[in-house]
Amino acid sequence: MRVLLPAETIQARVRELGSEIDRDYPDGVHLIAILKGACFFLADLARAVTRPAKIDFIGISSYGKGKTSSGEVKLTKDLDLSIEGADVLIVEDIIDSGITLNYLVHVLDQRRPRSLRIAALLDKPSRRLRPVEAAYVGFVIPDEFVVGYGLDFAEMFRNVPDVCVLEESQA
Repeated sequence: MRVLLPAETIQARVRELGSEIDRDYPDGVHLIAILKGACFFLADLARAVTRPAKIDFIGISSYGKGKTSSGEVKLTKDLDLSIEGADVLIVEDIIDSGITLNYLVHVLDQRRPRSLRIAALLDKPSRRLRPVEAAYVGFVIPDEFVVGYGLDFAEMFRNVPDVCVLEESQA
């Protein structure tokens, strides 16, 4: 694997994002991580945010075991808390095709939050098939398949502390 973003660079950027979120949500925010990949980013981001924060998880998938989106989105775990009237920030590991996030924003918006925005560690705009705009982006990356820091290939590599490009021989 080739390191694209070393752990130290990721942590510095997450601290910057935490400061931006503190500025924009002085009364606190409801952070919703998309399982499983975003749990690493959520944990670090939640520690970087100093304002009050509720934390919840939602499971949604459009990938299965492959390297590209299947295009079919399914909810695998719903929220435990109500978001009605809350300032909600969806925490995602990577925006790729936009299919999953576009679907999720539509679903959550129907639950009447006061505001609904996205924080993504990584954005790969060259792969976009559906419109998605993130309020907070850690890094814009090229069209390469990445793993580490929560991102996986067939459930492997999530625990790698860096974001790495997966070489073809490993896939």
